[in-house]
Amino acid sequence: MPLIQKAVIPAAGWGTRFLPATKAQPKEMLPIVDKPAIQFIIEEAVNAKVEDILIITGKNKRAIEDHFDHSPELENILRQKGSRELLEIVESTTRLADIHYIRQKEQLGLGHAIYCARKFIGQEPFAVLLGDDIIVNKPSCLEQLLNVYSQVKTTVIAVQEVPPEDTHRYGIIEPLSVDGALIEVKDLVEKPRPEAAPSNLAVIGRYILLPEIFPLLAETQPGAGGEIQLTDALRLLARKSKIYAYRFDGKRYDTGDKLGFLKATVEFALARPDLAEPFRAYLNNLLTPAAASKAGNGEQ
Repeated sequence: MPLIQKAVIPAAGWGTRFLPATKAQPKEMLPIVDKPAIQFIIEEAVNAKVEDILIITGKNKRAIEDHFDHSPELENILRQKGSRELLEIVESTTRLADIHYIRQKEQLGLGHAIYCARKFIGQEPFAVLLGDDIIVNKPSCLEQLLNVYSQVKTTVIAVQEVPPEDTHRYGIIEPLSVDGALIEVKDLVEKPRPEAAPSNLAVIGRYILLPEIFPLLAETQPGAGGEIQLTDALRLLARKSKIYAYRFDGKRYDTGDKLGFLKATVEFALARPDLAEPFRAYLNNLLTPAAASKAGNGEQ
């Protein structure tokens, strides 16, 4: 039996950075080539042997549930046409994991979203995977955290170095001690200005948490952005028990950011055997000085 059996994926945000595309569809369903971003996150959990997954949803998020449910009409059409490959792609999404859903009735932040999972989690340790962060590596980021958790048996969070000028975009840790990639955490600060940041080690969207986080989330007051921040609850936790950060191996794509989303789309397409050669040729042609000039002037 795996050490961690349950995972929580918060997916209740408004996706305002991608308006108007996210006015009527979840940002988590925006495709990286032809696969919704949230499917990459669920596949990471499943590949780490965590197959009982709770997605925290909100209004206008029904498309997430529909994507991972059966679609009898579409499946019958593909079956009748003999499109076996497409049928397998469609059916495989329904077999990925046991997926459960809870709606976050108010948009009160990441900390509140995780608090909504308390009855589902009970008294078990659990994983949290944020849908904006797609991380590519073998072993995966979550598998790396699970390996660390098997040794330390306490809270583990993924961290990555960021440019000092970007600390205001992240939760930042204050290290207490460093042992290679493993770091004992003294404190955390949510979105500090560069001059106030205790390090440039940013918390990235993968966590192994213990159920003791829930009472702390219940008493956490709204912080940055007027929301209940998970970072603030982790600060309280750090005063009571050990927290470790792990500097993971892997390439991270911030798909909640337009540029990060575009980078992921291009690089994932270039990794596809069916797209790589013609897409690379297109990009090379597009980026020649003459073609780039025409593209900038709106010419075809």
